[in-house]
Amino acid sequence: MIKPSIPRGMRDFSPEVTVKRNFIFRSIRETFEKFGFLPLETPSMENLSVLTGKYGDEGDKLLFKVLNSGDFLLKVEEKEQLLSDSNLLSSKISEKGLRYDLTVPFARYVVMNRNEIAFPFKRYQIQPVWRADRPQKGRYREFYQCDADVIGTASLICEAEIALMVHEAFSKLGLRDYVLKFNSRKILEGIAEVAGESERSETFFVALDKLDKIGLDGVKQELYKRDFSDDFIQNLVEIISFTGSNKAKIEFLKKTLKNSPVGTIGIEEVEKVLLYINSFVGEMSEIEFDFNLARGLSYYTGIIFEARATNVKIGSIGGGGRYDNLTGVFGMPDVSGVGFSFGIDRIYDVMDELQLFESQEVSTTKILITNFEENAEKFALRMLSKIRAAGINAEIYPDTVKLKKQLNYANKKNIPYVLIIGPDELKKAVCTLKIMVTGDQAELSIEELIKKLVAEKK
Repeated sequence: MIKPSIPRGMRDFSPEVTVKRNFIFRSIRETFEKFGFLPLETPSMENLSVLTGKYGDEGDKLLFKVLNSGDFLLKVEEKEQLLSDSNLLSSKISEKGLRYDLTVPFARYVVMNRNEIAFPFKRYQIQPVWRADRPQKGRYREFYQCDADVIGTASLICEAEIALMVHEAFSKLGLRDYVLKFNSRKILEGIAEVAGESERSETFFVALDKLDKIGLDGVKQELYKRDFSDDFIQNLVEIISFTGSNKAKIEFLKKTLKNSPVGTIGIEEVEKVLLYINSFVGEMSEIEFDFNLARGLSYYTGIIFEARATNVKIGSIGGGGRYDNLTGVFGMPDVSGVGFSFGIDRIYDVMDELQLFESQEVSTTKILITNFEENAEKFALRMLSKIRAAGINAEIYPDTVKLKKQLNYANKKNIPYVLIIGPDELKKAVCTLKIMVTGDQAELSIEELIKKLVAEKK
């Protein structure tokens, strides 16, 4: 007999967990639609030509590749020689891969449907993605992303709206202790320029992106391994070690990057985003300008974001940024876009650790109708139909068993109400409503019961 198991980094979700996850999905979806985004879905698999080269060298290594259908070795010649070159072999036997994120497939979709889309195009997507990463707490091989992007405009109003959208979504979820860090890739290019390594800025971004994981000393070692000079590393450390308020950081960078045109543009972007946010809602205490923020994906070109819970050690729970030419690799150049992705799995872990889920978020059933008296069954079924017709989630216990067993069932499923229908209730043509949390009971007519449940639903 084979012992059942699932691959590492993949998970089953129990009904209780799924209900909680659906609450998160629903809250984020409502926020996306409130901000004018339209739903979109793309296939789980994309051609590898779409996926490769968009996430940097390290990202490409984490792609899950799918073997060609049928005889996947059909195109392989001189098999013994190919086996020594995994990249060459892979290109021969695999033409498709599981999507790594939702942004690149979105860019592909935009190019393929450019004539049907009204620009600026605002879309949201809530779907799973796959990465061949090493599984650990908060990092899985299959996980959901909740993306919202607007493409076809370079306006920094969009970046300001992302900050507001993140605030709205987290407020709906009850997640108030968070920080939304943001930066501009142009500032990082400016730092690389004044530190003397403008030609290798992408390599610098990849190393700096690991700052939270490996610390400053770790970043220095990473840069030494990549043959960056002592002078560059010393200049870099002096710059990224600066701390202060958003305003103080901006003033510091204005002096530091005064001889860098691209860095100056980045500072102007940051100032403008903050100005727009202030125009919308005034100063947001949750937003922090952090010019050490890099974001590892290579397609970012402008403002970048990263959200973190401040009182849970779990890493980023969302991120995104501006990309000016992602559609260009698919034949549609100079189309700017910006987006943000909520990491649903990490958000769940944060909310679970902080006990932010309410009791009504762990069950789909509002009321259970008991079934311990055979003569009451017909009456109970009619009651069930009327309750459901009023828009109330309800179920009947399918078997005629003792009342205690049915009450235990309701407790295990976190059903808040139980409707008891026995001989006494049949005689009076009423029902007894039991509130499971308090144990209180009340006799109600069906009209009174429905009125009460509908009022609570509102």
